[in-house]
Amino acid sequence: MKKTVIFLLSFLAVPLLYAQGQMVSATQVGNRIDVTIGNQFFTSYRFQPDEKYPFFYPVNGPLSGGSVTSMRNGEYPHHSSLFFACDRVNGGNYWQEGLNRGRILSIGARILEAKGERVVIEDECIWKRPDAEAPIKDRRRITITAPSKELYQMDFDIEMEMLTDVTILKSNHSLFSARIDPDLSTKQGGVMINSEDKQTEKGTFGVPSPWIDCYGERKTGIEGLAILQHSSNKWYPSPWFTRDYGFISPTPMYWPADDKMTVLKKGEIVSLRYRVLIHGGDSEQANISGLFEKYKGE
Repeated sequence: MKKTVIFLLSFLAVPLLYAQGQMVSATQVGNRIDVTIGNQFFTSYRFQPDEKYPFFYPVNGPLSGGSVTSMRNGEYPHHSSLFFACDRVNGGNYWQEGLNRGRILSIGARILEAKGERVVIEDECIWKRPDAEAPIKDRRRITITAPSKELYQMDFDIEMEMLTDVTILKSNHSLFSARIDPDLSTKQGGVMINSEDKQTEKGTFGVPSPWIDCYGERKTGIEGLAILQHSSNKWYPSPWFTRDYGFISPTPMYWPADDKMTVLKKGEIVSLRYRVLIHGGDSEQANISGLFEKYKGE
């Protein structure tokens, strides 16, 4: 009788555990890690050695199952969905195409937690280019959860270690970035809005703000992607580089203190945290403001 009761309690605990969220799982396939939420494919972390930098693509929405990000085009071939990179670092380019100009090379991608209420991916990356000292090593930890059927969450914890004195000249190509799918862009009738309710590129460009959300109407309903900056970040809240065609990036590098460069000393460690919310509904319906307040205290 006792064993039967324990079995029943264990059996009931499984659906209770995921009553609000969904099961998440990850599998490594060569130089990528595929993530599934419930029975649906969600995203791939791609770290092929012939790529400029690691990135996530696609990043599928909870309603449509289609990507809320886009992957390169003829005009902007250096925009790879959801990524972390930087131009003009000690004379190198760790953002735009051309591996000889600089690349961010994964040397340790692995799955720490493969299945359950969350997936955890860890990677270590070296920033390098030919005939030059590597300026930066970064360690990144990505935690993926699905708090509800209409909300997927990606937490990025990135630690950048300066391997030498680093100078980053003023650049709009810098740090955490998302290229939004055209369906959700302001140019195609979507909405780009920050935490102060300022909208479009005109209202958000260069404005410091804790978060920006981009959303638009699809056949299956409104769907969007928001990037939140954690309040502990260096340079918080960073001003945003935004474009109406669908690009958002919280970056201090285009607005350095002396208007020329950002200088980081050898051995200095910069810790950055971002939360990406892929959601159904508009910003108010998805409660982006409330979710940021929760994130800020974590």
